[in-house]
Amino acid sequence: MDCERCQCQHEDKHPAILYTLLSQNLSHSPPHQRCLCHQRWTVCLRTPHITCQAASDVLVKTISFMKNLPSFHLLPRGDQLLLLDSCWVPLFLLGLVQETVTFEVMETPAPSMLEKILLDGQSKRQEPEWTQPMLAAVQWLQCSLNTFWSLDLSPKEYAYLKGAILFNPDVPGLTASLYIESLQREAERALQEVVQILHPKDQDRFTLILLITSTLKSIPPALITDLFFRPIIGNADIVELIVDMLYEITSWQPAPSPRVAL
Repeated sequence: MDCERCQCQHEDKHPAILYTLLSQNLSHSPPHQRCLCHQRWTVCLRTPHITCQAASDVLVKTISFMKNLPSFHLLPRGDQLLLLDSCWVPLFLLGLVQETVTFEVMETPAPSMLEKILLDGQSKRQEPEWTQPMLAAVQWLQCSLNTFWSLDLSPKEYAYLKGAILFNPDVPGLTASLYIESLQREAERALQEVVQILHPKDQDRFTLILLITSTLKSIPPALITDLFFRPIIGNADIVELIVDMLYEITSWQPAPSPRVAL
């Protein structure tokens, strides 16, 4: 049953146009599940051993993408860390799309009566400190990914779009924001040229790509961490782990992909 007064757009602060666009991808769901404001129960991955491994592989490739950009290494170390903290989520999600990583969730199993009895009185410090994602948030994430899949981006489009996401001059605290802005403009210009060559009749494709990309930037890092990485890393700080990957991994060799000459 549809809500008479759906508050999804207001509570989650999704742009109305984007919400309408992405909600079309819920058409294969039962009608009573389309209203996200009624979907407050928590969920977890149906096959965490498979999905978490696939997500970890994508994260490694994402960090490797940064490591292979000479222009990124020319930035001050502080700016590199700020950009990484700001952009790792949309870059990771774009990697999920590119690698066609799909996943299913199920309602978080409630503890049995025996578990409640056995766990009663135990120290709260032994319980996980993170919370399970809500179905509404996961559905929004899946809608964003599905919309990107419908674009069927080429490898070059993926590569230049990643550059445009990574070099974000609006991140607070940057010391080389003007240089980073020039890198972003260069990446966007290269992306636009590729789009015009590959899709000369689709005048709106470039704008649509950037519009849908903004949805990836709106996905909370906590959602991605709790859904894909908490089962592996526990209470560890995911950003600290990513920083270690960026500056210490040397043995992993990424699959061949178009280089972004920035």
